[in-house]
Amino acid sequence: MMKLWLKILTSVVAMTLLFALVPWQEAQRAGSQISLVVWGAALCGFMTGHSLGVAKWRMMVNAGRPGLRWLAAARCYAAGLFANLCLPSIVGGDVLRAALAGKASGRPESAVLGGVADRVSDLVVSGLLISVGGLLVGGALSGWQAQLVSLSLPISFGVGLGCLPLVFQRRLSRWPSRYRRLIARSLIALRRFWRNPHIALRALLVSFVVQSGFVLLNAWIGRAIGIEVPLAVWFLTWPLAKVAALAPISLGGFGVRDATLAALLVPFGVPPALSLVASLIWQSVMIAGGLLSGLVWWRLSGSDHGGWLKREAFDARPVED
Repeated sequence: MMKLWLKILTSVVAMTLLFALVPWQEAQRAGSQISLVVWGAALCGFMTGHSLGVAKWRMMVNAGRPGLRWLAAARCYAAGLFANLCLPSIVGGDVLRAALAGKASGRPESAVLGGVADRVSDLVVSGLLISVGGLLVGGALSGWQAQLVSLSLPISFGVGLGCLPLVFQRRLSRWPSRYRRLIARSLIALRRFWRNPHIALRALLVSFVVQSGFVLLNAWIGRAIGIEVPLAVWFLTWPLAKVAALAPISLGGFGVRDATLAALLVPFGVPPALSLVASLIWQSVMIAGGLLSGLVWWRLSGSDHGGWLKREAFDARPVED
């Protein structure tokens, strides 16, 4: 509980400092320029991106052959997206959807590995976007920002490669006995995934489309409130801010994402007030999307709330080995 309060405190302090440092009138003027049409279109784009995310996550989970159906995947994914609003970490939603998928399919190891692979694919794509954006921006960055950009892609791949020895080289007999069965099933699921590299390539492609779409949406929001920077700048700064928000030091990245984006856009001549407003508008889109996802979760669990869908529609049929 103490850790949760520290995360809340970090978010509160970060937002308080941002609002204390930026000119309030300038921020208010920028916020008034966003139209309901632009905000609504951004929300539609957000939900469309996560609809593709459902397909990608289900593909990764089903690599372990649990046979998770589309409606079951949509329900679990929507639950995780909604949980991001309530849990102290962005990754907390991943845990919930993995737990629900594991219960529905009877193969928790495939749900966990699929969720991890899904998150890793997003991180790898974020590193790729950051590197491409940094190359396109050219010499506009210097100091720690240039070093961070140059290291982003190697770090993204290094994290994934660093986990491989732990997975493949540790003997099953060296794991605690109560976890051996789960780990053995996880290794089987991982080998199935390894034997199907086309699944990983398709997942990376979908992730690239989704993450690029989110960058374009943020660039559109920024332009609507007066941020005039090259598109390449957004492909550099927005993924960096998103990766910073994954650090377990704040409440769902709130405050950290906003401060990071504001700091990264300063070298490109963007006033922090505009960056803060753009980030908060996207934050409102994510909150609205999370609430809509909660409604989808509730409706797709509708056999307990009116029975408009049969429970059998969500039951996965595990594929026999």
